[in-house]
Amino acid sequence: MDVFEPLRDLDFDAAVVVVDPVDAVATYGDPTTVYDWASVTKLVVTYACLIAVDRGIVNSNDYVGEDGCTLRHVLSHSSGLPFDKGANLAMPGQKRIYSNRGIEVAAAHVERRVEKDFRAWLRETVTGPLGMDTAELVGSPAHGMRGSAVDLAEFGRAVLNGALLNPETFRQATHVVYPGLRGVLPGYGLQDPNDWGLGFEIRGNKEPHWTGHNNSPTTFGHFGWSGSFLWIDPEVHLAACFLGSKPFAEVHQEVWPDLSDRILAEYAVLD
Repeated sequence: MDVFEPLRDLDFDAAVVVVDPVDAVATYGDPTTVYDWASVTKLVVTYACLIAVDRGIVNSNDYVGEDGCTLRHVLSHSSGLPFDKGANLAMPGQKRIYSNRGIEVAAAHVERRVEKDFRAWLRETVTGPLGMDTAELVGSPAHGMRGSAVDLAEFGRAVLNGALLNPETFRQATHVVYPGLRGVLPGYGLQDPNDWGLGFEIRGNKEPHWTGHNNSPTTFGHFGWSGSFLWIDPEVHLAACFLGSKPFAEVHQEVWPDLSDRILAEYAVLD
């Protein structure tokens, strides 16, 4: 089977890397090309925030906003904060409202507590230790990273192995926080429930979705409006990332699920 057949006729450049817990098992395109990651940034930024939790510098129950809004709320998109600007849209813990502003609030809180620029903290705790040499936060902590597919896959492999975080922190990040909340998954409409962990979107039984039809419900990750994704499927011990030069569009909605299902069919390792 030609795993990458869905990509052969794309009219833009793209790179894919698939990894297992040990190494890369497949690549497509030039995985060293630097692309914008857009909202996939949130995963790396969340990791840096959670490392601060593990080190006792911050607490997930720290208040970071009004009405009892905590770090846990903003990282799980349940704070009630709007997408970008404006007044709160709900009380904390009531709805899953996807919020760039919430991730920015989280990063600002950690920055104050660690007493150094968040970009420096990110390099010190995540991208540096993982050797992600091309990965750089050049804009908002919610959507401002750039880097290669090689480096994004290296992060994916670390997550697949539960690296860098304490086991309980990792479990909380990659399992549903505040179960049962409904909300809009950008690009895919209302989901009920719209499951999320801390930073990581949880696939659950969402349809339509950007991952494969055959990805397990425990799959977690994120996609970005730059035309990017990273998913980690712990049931089959695989992580896959996609970066490209075309912003998210209908072609991504058509190609990504087929690509993911082909990756699973070819490389999945079952216990």
